[in-house]
Amino acid sequence: MLKSSRRQRRRPLLAEINIVPYIDVMLVLLVIFMVTAPLITMGVKVNLPQEKAGGLASPTTESVVITVDASGSYFIDIGTDKHLPTGDQALHDRLKLVLDHKRETPILVRADHRVDYGRVVRAMVIAQTAGAPDVGLITVPPERGNP
Repeated sequence: MLKSSRRQRRRPLLAEINIVPYIDVMLVLLVIFMVTAPLITMGVKVNLPQEKAGGLASPTTESVVITVDASGSYFIDIGTDKHLPTGDQALHDRLKLVLDHKRETPILVRADHRVDYGRVVRAMVIAQTAGAPDVGLITVPPERGNP
């Protein structure tokens, strides 16, 4: 009799999942992503060529090319003094004039492989602060047979 009375006293098992803790975790993760998402998007936007995408054979006549030589000097192919180095502010002002006239003008950066990477990034930042929506890099494709 004892066994049968014990079986009658047992409660039936509940097969429900308590989802309140999962909702709490989800809300915490949502807040974390909402706070960190704007921080992740800061930086320099770079459009790098992809392996399967076709690149430009040469810069178009409508594009503006910023050249960074091995010493880190900037040259811009706008105006009559294309072969004279330009400073940060002059580069910004010249790019702003072009971009105010035609906002969609592609801005391309061509840099010597020996130049400090910081100088290349600085040229890209100057172009973005002047109003360039996209800044691209000009590279030379590797020769066949070289990995």
